[in-house]
Amino acid sequence: MMDILQIYNVSRETKEKIEAYKTLVLEWNCKFNLISKSSVEHIWERHILDSVQLYKYIRPTDKILLDLGSGAGFPGMVLAIMAMEKTPYLKVTLIESTGKKTLYLNHLKKITGCTNVEILNKRIEDVEGRSFEVITARAVTALSDLLAYAFPLLKKNGICIFPKGRSYKDEIKAAENKWNFQYDAVSSATDSESVVLVIRNLTRKGRS
Repeated sequence: MMDILQIYNVSRETKEKIEAYKTLVLEWNCKFNLISKSSVEHIWERHILDSVQLYKYIRPTDKILLDLGSGAGFPGMVLAIMAMEKTPYLKVTLIESTGKKTLYLNHLKKITGCTNVEILNKRIEDVEGRSFEVITARAVTALSDLLAYAFPLLKKNGICIFPKGRSYKDEIKAAENKWNFQYDAVSSATDSESVVLVIRNLTRKGRS
């Protein structure tokens, strides 16, 4: 197990919350298939640490974050746990369309004591009248489709933080057919062939 306390300099209380989160995921996974069976053995590296590493890309001035298609809560709930200690002013909204997963997320919120979390049982495209400074998503869909979901919900000067796998270059190329954006592709801490995409200045092609 990678020692998140040591690597990311979080308190023992935060680590205990993450440990409780891990336990709950494994308990509920038997009923709701929250993560793949093949990744259960490597939950720390594949899911938790992969989510924790995104925290450093959130800017100190950011106060509202949206996580698309939260599922098991990666990365949104992990980021909320980190924020409770380091940036308690950061509010995190999780969007999950599946009712049973929303039930799980609400229970997870209670167990971890994350009062900075809002959980919406909605489809992403049904969220209206809201805008966010940071949008995250993990293992939801291809980059071009993620940008389509994010665009109407992203504040001006907002950023998207998307971990992507080995085909990220192909996804970027396909997305550039429809979108204008700038990005940094930072090597992932959990997979040498994967990256974290930090996207800014997002506009549709043909529009300013």
